[in-house]
Amino acid sequence: MDRGGDVQQTPAGLSDVLGLGLSVVFCGLNPALSAVRDGHNFSSPSNRFWRVLHLSGFTSRLLRADEEQELLNYGCGITAAVSRATKSASELRLDDYKKAAPLLEAKITKFAPANLAFLGKAAFAAITARADCDWGRQSELFAGANTWVLPNPSGLNRAFALDRLTAHYGDLRAEI
Repeated sequence: MDRGGDVQQTPAGLSDVLGLGLSVVFCGLNPALSAVRDGHNFSSPSNRFWRVLHLSGFTSRLLRADEEQELLNYGCGITAAVSRATKSASELRLDDYKKAAPLLEAKITKFAPANLAFLGKAAFAAITARADCDWGRQSELFAGANTWVLPNPSGLNRAFALDRLTAHYGDLRAEI
């Protein structure tokens, strides 16, 4: 299925995976240094993104980071809230998210996905000025897209075991 895929180079040198009218765009907090080095999103062997997408039913097989463009065939895309690469997302500040919000809004407006899934609460909370939020579907839209907050699949986020991550992503999958 051709979704008008468009490779958007971020200032950090990592490409977004975006196409027109996707079912969902997964929005990471920011690129990891390893992802920029490898040239592919979620490329660290400890990151569980690709495994969780497969286990929760977004992909029919386990994709590798270097196959990220194949996500478009599944109606999914990838972007980041902040384009600046860091060793850990804890290096980001509220101001980083606020400055990045207009670019994220422009991307989501341009590509018009049905859903935008923030991977972690930090970006969603900062961009929407909400002090707290629950996991799952949110009440507000972002640039016309339904918003979701899902646990971050980073290997640094050990608060969520693989089965819990899969369940949260599965909730989104069941809705679309």
